[in-house]
Amino acid sequence: MLEQMLLRGRFVPSEPPKRRGATSADPEQSLLDTLTQLLGSVPWGKMGLGMAVLLITAMVPWGTGQLLAAMDRQFMHVEVAGTLKGESRNALERHAGEWLGESFFTTDLADIKVSLEQRPWVESAAVRREWPDRLVVEVREHKPLAYWNDRALISRTGEVFRPGNRDVAGVLPRLRGPEGRSREVIDMGRTMANALEARGMGFAGIALEERGAWTLTLANGIEVALGRDQVEQRFERFLTVYGERLASRADQVERIDARYTNGVAVRWKPLAQASDNNS
Repeated sequence: MLEQMLLRGRFVPSEPPKRRGATSADPEQSLLDTLTQLLGSVPWGKMGLGMAVLLITAMVPWGTGQLLAAMDRQFMHVEVAGTLKGESRNALERHAGEWLGESFFTTDLADIKVSLEQRPWVESAAVRREWPDRLVVEVREHKPLAYWNDRALISRTGEVFRPGNRDVAGVLPRLRGPEGRSREVIDMGRTMANALEARGMGFAGIALEERGAWTLTLANGIEVALGRDQVEQRFERFLTVYGERLASRADQVERIDARYTNGVAVRWKPLAQASDNNS
């Protein structure tokens, strides 16, 4: 009886309570559930679309290159456009002809443009491709304003250029001066030419010496010395004296010196030369 009571009184640990629904495979099942949830949350449609876009983007340059390679031709013809006076159309065609046989698509047209604009008469050049094998060159020439130092020309934009055939420019005023001072000479010549034209007189040219003295040449061949100082005032005085005293005898005048304070000095042509001019 006592033994039975002792057995009943011995502490026997009880089994831990089981979680409801839990089994020995629960950790693996939980991991699987987590992966399923993660995969289910991935936007597979958007990812597929993005990959497709990336693939197409990568393929476009390759496809374009393949297409251009298949379509590429060589330049076989040169066409020169533009109104030409100083340049020869044949010479320009020969110049641009250096690129005949080159690739229609890969040739750098900027190189052709730069090369053409090295020619003295060419102010600017535009170059374009014309399918399937034509190179078109449009040239704009310098428009000459005057001769410069008898060796070059000055354009209407004030640029000095030196073509070998400058005489094709025709009859133009002749400007002279130190190199690098062409703009100064142009401005003075333009001012005087406008003043002369307003009085019915012609302008043939103007010269600036190294020491700064100016000499004006009229269309009738008369030279007018204006010196270095007070050039504008001396020019105005010359206009007054010429209009009042000398215009009627202009064919007898060789040179006028306007460097005096209150008047001008006149050098007359030899009598025989003046008589020839009157006859």
